[in-house]
Amino acid sequence: MRPRDGGQNGRLSATLRRLTSAGGSVNLGRPRSLDFESGSDRKSKKRGTLAESSFDVVSSVDLQEVKNAIAQAMKEIITRFDLKGTGSDITLTGEEITLSSSDEFKIKALRDILESRLFKRNVPLKALEYGEIEKALGQTARQKVTLQKGISSDKAREIVKIIKNAKIKVQAAIQGDQVRVTGKNRDDLQSVIRLLKETDLGIDMQFTNYR
Repeated sequence: MRPRDGGQNGRLSATLRRLTSAGGSVNLGRPRSLDFESGSDRKSKKRGTLAESSFDVVSSVDLQEVKNAIAQAMKEIITRFDLKGTGSDITLTGEEITLSSSDEFKIKALRDILESRLFKRNVPLKALEYGEIEKALGQTARQKVTLQKGISSDKAREIVKIIKNAKIKVQAAIQGDQVRVTGKNRDDLQSVIRLLKETDLGIDMQFTNYR
């Protein structure tokens, strides 16, 4: 009895001869190789393709809330017995507040009223930069208050230095009047936010554009 494999090989050879004699060609192709990838390799590749997350450190003030606070402060000033007849006034021009009254003590009273109203409207008091109390016309006094807008270059460099010294795996870069922080791990970004919240830089900071 002929081996079964020999019969199969014979039939295959006959088929190939017929195809070749008919002018055709047969391409048996190369055997496909199997590429086995370990689980650790797949995880490594996945980590390598993750997009970086980021957020911006900014410093800004809602001017509409400042206007609302000033309006409420003026209502209180009008009813205050100790401020009647003192010409006390609080005005907003652009991003500058002006406190006006009869003397330095009244200016300080205006300041207390203003800060109370700003605080109730969630306007950060760190965003206020007070100038010196000056003598004005008619034996009156005034004080300019600048609203903080943006982070100064000195403060921005200080923020970058703090983040760098913390040795958290993120990158911090100054972009105009703000600082952008990027990293592959969102937990690291949250650590930076906590760090900056715990650090007193003398300015108010917000963390925006988290993505």
